[in-house]
Amino acid sequence: MNPFKQKACPVEDGIVSWKTLSSKPYNKKTVDPYTRLRVILMNGAEYESVWLGHQINRHCCDNDLRREVALIRRQEQQQQKRIASLKPIDESILETTIGYEMLAVDLTAALAKREKDRTVKKALDFALLEDFDHLYRYANLLENERGIRAETLVGKHVEIMPGRPTVAHHRCPADDIKPSIAPDAPLFTKLSVGIITAAEQQTMNYYMNLGAFYDSEEGRKLYSEIAMVEEQHVSHYGSLKNPNMTWLECLVMHEYTECYLYYSCYETEKNQRIKTLWEELYQQEVAHLHKAASLLEKYEDKSWQQLIPNASLPAALVLEPSKDYVRHVMESVRLTAQREDYTEVANLPEDADFFAYQQKVSPKVSEVQSHKVISSYISKHGKDYRYQESPHPIAALDDRGCDNVKVGLCREEALESEQGSAAD
Repeated sequence: MNPFKQKACPVEDGIVSWKTLSSKPYNKKTVDPYTRLRVILMNGAEYESVWLGHQINRHCCDNDLRREVALIRRQEQQQQKRIASLKPIDESILETTIGYEMLAVDLTAALAKREKDRTVKKALDFALLEDFDHLYRYANLLENERGIRAETLVGKHVEIMPGRPTVAHHRCPADDIKPSIAPDAPLFTKLSVGIITAAEQQTMNYYMNLGAFYDSEEGRKLYSEIAMVEEQHVSHYGSLKNPNMTWLECLVMHEYTECYLYYSCYETEKNQRIKTLWEELYQQEVAHLHKAASLLEKYEDKSWQQLIPNASLPAALVLEPSKDYVRHVMESVRLTAQREDYTEVANLPEDADFFAYQQKVSPKVSEVQSHKVISSYISKHGKDYRYQESPHPIAALDDRGCDNVKVGLCREEALESEQGSAAD
């Protein structure tokens, strides 16, 4: 199916009333966890599109073009409101956060399993273990403060256990910048980079803004710490995008990506009411895509075929359990970033930027909030909170009575682990 070749209505026909703008929320107690994830995913996709529209508005001198983009942007805003209102009032900030981190895990895994570009796949696998660890930290806070077990929110579709400890995520900013994909990269690679960047951008914004509204000091500090990691992830993934595209090429690619995502949501959605919404919004995105393509041709004398030669939508993106894949990727838990690539912490020289930055932001690991949240839970309950179907694949992270924050952080721990493996 090629959305460029589908019939499209005028963009202005998609403007809706205030009544339509407010969607009936899902029931947080009965909703399929992957319906919740699709809602979060598409809210982020719409935010990213709106933000791009504002950037075009701020970097364009032609008022006629700005007006054309303003119409698309206004409708993207309406779409975002219809999606955002699906979240029920009684779903707390932290419960929604569990959904954000579950999405980060299963979306990243879904993209990584299909990704052919080696650089992009390595970037996805690397950050996957960090979002996986964030889920564990937030889940312990939720159970400790609210008595809610996160495994019920995720439907036991994802395990909840340590990944690369959050304290080890704090790296020198220069190490988060990776090589950009080539202009002729495969279509799915372009989609993958755009989708994951939008998802992480939304998570960063959520933690930046709502973390300060959390009602305990422990939670506020945890959101502050993880929000800084999400900033790194946005830099990490955003650096993969092709920086040589024009604003209108970016607009076309964004609209095409939204078409692909709404198509994927429609194909995989089980809730019939929300499935109907995905179909309606898909049709609106086809209209946006056609308008963006016409603007590209009018203002830059380029056709959409030059940007996306084979525009048939790839097979739908399926959000599903990725437990085995996460356990496989866990083998790289001791990696850290080093400029354009990654390396084991044990391979870093003692004067590496990673250690210098750690000394500035985390001089005392015991005072780092992501560690304190687990220590607090263990002190109260004797062991941490997990949903784990079998022993942890990394022996050093299997002890539930101790939060091992040295993994992926301490050069000596990594060297000891290597020596132990050699002895075995």
